[in-house]
Amino acid sequence: MKVEDYLNNEIERKGSIHISLLDPEKLNGEESGRLAKAIESAGSTAIMIGGSLNISESLMDEVIRNIKENCSLPVIIFPNNVNSISRYADAIWFMSLLNSTDPYFIIGAQVQGAAIIRRYSLEAIPMAYIILGDGGTAGIIGQARPLPPNKADVVALYALAAQYLGMRYIYLEGGSGVPEPIPYTTVGHIRKLVTAKIIVGGGIREGRQAEALAKAGADVIVTGTILEEEWFEGRLKNVVEGVHSGGRWRIKKG
Repeated sequence: MKVEDYLNNEIERKGSIHISLLDPEKLNGEESGRLAKAIESAGSTAIMIGGSLNISESLMDEVIRNIKENCSLPVIIFPNNVNSISRYADAIWFMSLLNSTDPYFIIGAQVQGAAIIRRYSLEAIPMAYIILGDGGTAGIIGQARPLPPNKADVVALYALAAQYLGMRYIYLEGGSGVPEPIPYTTVGHIRKLVTAKIIVGGGIREGRQAEALAKAGADVIVTGTILEEEWFEGRLKNVVEGVHSGGRWRIKKG
């Protein structure tokens, strides 16, 4: 089964799903295997890998191989550039940073990466990447003009434009390590306008936050920073439970 079909089926079954994000630069082989086991045990649906400043293909290869040896979850590349493409992943988010001021992050990197993705026969899942607030490191590197998180009408038009362009997933990025997640009211406003799957990441550290975002319309909740902390297992399970609780509420509501 294709990864995108798997994700869509899990979203339909659970209402909302959780994906863990790992930064390969902060891992060695042993750590990535241990984390993969804990992530699968906590109930994550998939593992995204990427997002750091200094990644090489060889590092991506090593970390992904160790993850796949230790769990059965699909591994999706979350690329920061073409050097983060690995043949060992199951899929890659083929993403465009829509609010970048640099055309390279909108289409340039995608042109460079397309041939590599085809050569490796990776499944490419089209995704719009939209940075809100200060955007953290992603906003700086991607030269984004961050959108105010509370300007729901403006963000929603970016999302709608992405859907009209044919992107099936829309990632609303608050930034790594930000103090608060994107407002659930903004997610709810976007949900009313688009049918594409909505991913929300950044600042989500508690189950109640994840539950509110899922209820508002997030199909996927992504967390990464909490996985870099000691004794993260309990917090991760709490977030995953919040996601699934919000998903059940959405299914029941219809």
